[in-house]
Amino acid sequence: MRQKKQLVVRRLPRKAEPPLPTPPPRPSLFEVWQHRIQLFGARWRNVILVVMGALLAFAMMLVYDSAKPPPQNLTQQDIDEAVSRTMASATPPPAIASQVYAYVRPSLVRIEATNDDPDPKKRTSIGTGVIFDDTGTILTALHIVNGAKKIEVTFWNGDKSDATIQLKQAENDIAVLRPDLPPDNLIPATLGNPNSLRPGDLAIVVGHPFGIQNSVTEGVISGTNRNFMSPNSGQVIQNVIQFDAAVNPGNSGGPLLNRYGEVMGIVTGLINPTDQGVFIGIGFAVPIQTAARGLGEPED
Repeated sequence: MRQKKQLVVRRLPRKAEPPLPTPPPRPSLFEVWQHRIQLFGARWRNVILVVMGALLAFAMMLVYDSAKPPPQNLTQQDIDEAVSRTMASATPPPAIASQVYAYVRPSLVRIEATNDDPDPKKRTSIGTGVIFDDTGTILTALHIVNGAKKIEVTFWNGDKSDATIQLKQAENDIAVLRPDLPPDNLIPATLGNPNSLRPGDLAIVVGHPFGIQNSVTEGVISGTNRNFMSPNSGQVIQNVIQFDAAVNPGNSGGPLLNRYGEVMGIVTGLINPTDQGVFIGIGFAVPIQTAARGLGEPED
């Protein structure tokens, strides 16, 4: 009989397991807070820098304010002296009339008309004219040159020339003159809109009263749409401008100007209840849109 072999199971020797690592020591409370502060600083670093910069600037302002001397109390005398220094150094702008005169002066002419009147006092008439286009055409008052044998015009630069009547408007006391030898550097005046005038607006007149060169007067517009009987011709001139800037013989034919130096009318006459041709406060001008039409019959 066969004998059964007995199975022998041999156990291998057990490997020795490595010892467990020693756990790290528990951090102290200081180390925990230090770690938290580091995390907070890393996360909010930029914000902290901005806040610290603001605090530093605020601290510097406090130091600066504390180092400044205390403000001085101003007395009334200090204020008065400061105002006086300021007023003394301030340069006032030129008057409006002065600016208007400088603007229109190159466009003005002096007119001298002579005739054969037996009375020596009436043989010469002095008036004013204004250049209103590039060819040298001159607007003036008809009663200055009407019937003249010779007309001489003097321009602002001193040049002189004979002139002839090109057109007449007897109903408006307006004459259009053409100089024989106009200068090359003509500067025509700027024409305005008389319909924009209102009573109380500034009125400036430039002319040659009694032959006195380039005289300037200033006043206001007294009214519009007036009717005026010319003492020279007896002609009733309609729709004229009334003003109170001083005018006298020699101003006739000159420009009535607004504050911008624009020609609003041509001076035609004045009212005086006496026989003397001097100004008492009422002058008249033909609106420029009427005078510049150039209507009428050519001079024969």
